[in-house]
Amino acid sequence: MGQQATPVRTAGLGKAVGPEPTAVSGAVLLLPGGEEASVRRPSLVRAAIFVRSLGRRIARTGRAEGLAVHTVHYRYRGWNGGEAHLAADAEWAAAEIVRRYGDVPVCLVGVDMGGRAALRAGGHEAVNSVVALAPWLPEEDVAAPAEPVKQLVGRRVLIVHGTNDERTDPELSFRFAARAKKVNREVCRFEVHSDGHGLHGHRDEVIALSTDFAMGALFGCPVSRPVEDALAAPPPIGLRMPLATDFGRSLRR
Repeated sequence: MGQQATPVRTAGLGKAVGPEPTAVSGAVLLLPGGEEASVRRPSLVRAAIFVRSLGRRIARTGRAEGLAVHTVHYRYRGWNGGEAHLAADAEWAAAEIVRRYGDVPVCLVGVDMGGRAALRAGGHEAVNSVVALAPWLPEEDVAAPAEPVKQLVGRRVLIVHGTNDERTDPELSFRFAARAKKVNREVCRFEVHSDGHGLHGHRDEVIALSTDFAMGALFGCPVSRPVEDALAAPPPIGLRMPLATDFGRSLRR
């Protein structure tokens, strides 16, 4: 029996989150989680729980600046090895933003496997920043090439990971961040102590941090002092920055 062919599908962009600005001057692309290997269609309901809250907050904060926020609809549920389908779909989405809105900066915001897609697709010429939340990264294997980092040169990068994450190893994201920091000083990583993969215990703080970071990267807005300190600190300090439990309460835009 022959191998079943991978179904041919196209990626898409969800409708803009909230009222779409009359004049768009920047964009955030939300990249939901996925699986390591699957050619099934993604579950939009399952994928949207965290990114929907995140998207609403970012869109509301950036509306006055002309920010457009869209969720990427993947072709397939899985990364699928060398095909890297989710990263390819993220790159397609960045190009689609340019087609729709012109030459505007793009921030990729990914969760879980979407975090890996955001980091991998960060080299697209329209992308100026990446946020990876609890990113799924492959185990290190001496027989396989390391997850690339050079595509992130010239981008501002934020990684956030719960220390009790049992689905995606926080130590792998730290090692990735350490390698990325060697080629790009604009990399920081925050640790959410005692939180798990879904970051449920500190969701408000994680959303506030991601919003603060994206607004600074896209529009040059002043970022919070913790983000400034994390970007400026040498490793490992700036890559193991603790996220305060009340982060965001004092931020006013």
